Amino acid sequence: MVSYYLLMTLVDALTAVNEDDWQIAADIKDGNISQFLLKPIDYLWYRLCLFLSGRVTYVAVAAIPLALFIGYLHQYFVLPANGTAFGCFLLSTALTALLQFFMSYTMALLAFWVLEVSTFIFILYAFEYLASGHLFPLDILPRGLEQALYFTPFPYQLYFPVSIYMGKTAGADLARGLLIQAGWVIAAYFVARFAWRRGIKTLLGGWRLT
Repeated sequence: MVSYYLLMTLVDALTAVNEDDWQIAADIKDGNISQFLLKPIDYLWYRLCLFLSGRVTYVAVAAIPLALFIGYLHQYFVLPANGTAFGCFLLSTALTALLQFFMSYTMALLAFWVLEVSTFIFILYAFEYLASGHLFPLDILPRGLEQALYFTPFPYQLYFPVSIYMGKTAGADLARGLLIQAGWVIAAYFVARFAWRRGIKTLLGGWRLT
């Protein structure tokens, strides 16, 4: 269990969305989004670059205390079974970061239609916290409930890459899980694109009315 929470902390540090969704919502509510409509800049990719650079900066700053933390608990830090498992873990972690970003980005775009998005963001975070394995490993749940959660994107936001590293997911389950995770990333990307297009139409329609 200690190994699980140690790995969960590491993956969360690499993939968590912090202030990005609030900043996106603020850009929309404050009207700052208009400047991106006048420039040859794709707002989604702009925000994604900010998110990734923020994660790199955070990890660089936190590298020493994180290394000390891991070193102190090194007896619980078990290396993956083989190089393939480690490579799949890194791939899954990258997909986890993208999935978290696209879902948070889409949720923030609700600011095109509602004045306050904090309730929706907190609801999403609550589901993520419970169903992604942040609070506890999902394999302690009843088998039926655990399997039901895999029909949602939440396990692929944290638990899945950790389960790969710990050897709980391997073989055909690993390959299938990576494909499903990639599918969720692609779906979240297209939903984000759709929400953006609809939001911009709503925004431009409001400008015409005024």
